[in-house]
Amino acid sequence: MPKSRIRKKADYTPPPVKQAQAIKLTNSAWVAPVMLAMFLIGLAWIVVFYVTNGSLPIDSLDNWNIVVGFGFIAAGFGVSTQWK
Repeated sequence: MPKSRIRKKADYTPPPVKQAQAIKLTNSAWVAPVMLAMFLIGLAWIVVFYVTNGSLPIDSLDNWNIVVGFGFIAAGFGVSTQWK
């Protein structure tokens, strides 16, 4: 019976080296001021609510004023995700 040819295995060749690309990290000018404004508005809303014993900022919301204040703070955290 004839002997089959032995195939030579290819030597390992590493993949080509990719060039590193610079990441553009630029901030939009509006991000930091809007983020800080949201934090401060939320904090002020809650402080005013407690200092006035619930009669301000919006009397008809009653204890929902706390939720509104924390909503502003949460929006500030949402805007902060855009900061680079």
